[in-house]
Amino acid sequence: FHNFTLLHDDIMDNADIRRNETTVHKKWNENTAILSGDAMLILAYDFFTDLPNEKFKKVFLEFNRTGLEVCEGQQYDLDFEKQKNVSIAEYIKMIELKTAVLLASSLKIGGILANATDADLQNLYNFGKYLGLTFQLKDDFLDVYGNVENFGKKIGGDIRENKKTFLLISALNNANNADYKRLTGLLNDKQITNNKKISQVIKIYDKLNIKQIAIDKMHEYQEIALEYLEKINVEKSKKTILFNLAEQLLNRVN
Repeated sequence: FHNFTLLHDDIMDNADIRRNETTVHKKWNENTAILSGDAMLILAYDFFTDLPNEKFKKVFLEFNRTGLEVCEGQQYDLDFEKQKNVSIAEYIKMIELKTAVLLASSLKIGGILANATDADLQNLYNFGKYLGLTFQLKDDFLDVYGNVENFGKKIGGDIRENKKTFLLISALNNANNADYKRLTGLLNDKQITNNKKISQVIKIYDKLNIKQIAIDKMHEYQEIALEYLEKINVEKSKKTILFNLAEQLLNRVN
């Protein structure tokens, strides 16, 4: 399911590279990428045949609800490209739907299959949601401050496409009049080369300390995620893998 969303996301973002490989729609064509994604979605449902009968409906409905939320989040992302003003709250809601709910639901489904209590299912879900928010913020961060060989995608793709990321919205919110005009001018300049646009926007980010603002927000969400993980009513030693996951996602370079 996740790879299905990535294939379609790459088409909508007109992305060239995914995981250090040419994207499907660039290597072949858009129709092939659409059909390949559709096939992956269909294959995802094959795994439901292994579910115990008494858990099938609950897991199936959770999965479908999440799939619809991911589509809703993707539509918000597309709408934001044309929307002049996007708030931090609107952006966080978008990435919650587009990215975070998938991790949250995956953990919740695992809890359902393991007969977790309703309270622990909610704690698992919230842990995954805030960890997913951290993950997406780190993705935005790496698009600007990452290394292309590690990141597996071209650096500055979000800037090139005028994506309303946490970094851009924060810069617009924190800029003085001169920096605001300069930044919006770069976003609206149809003649500027991509490389120059990316470098100039990053200069403004650096001036406004956007890098540290993003790092602080990632740590904030990671801390909230860990608070929910602590609440899950099992021995701490059995949660080690999830604590390690939280650390890994925050410190990742790709």
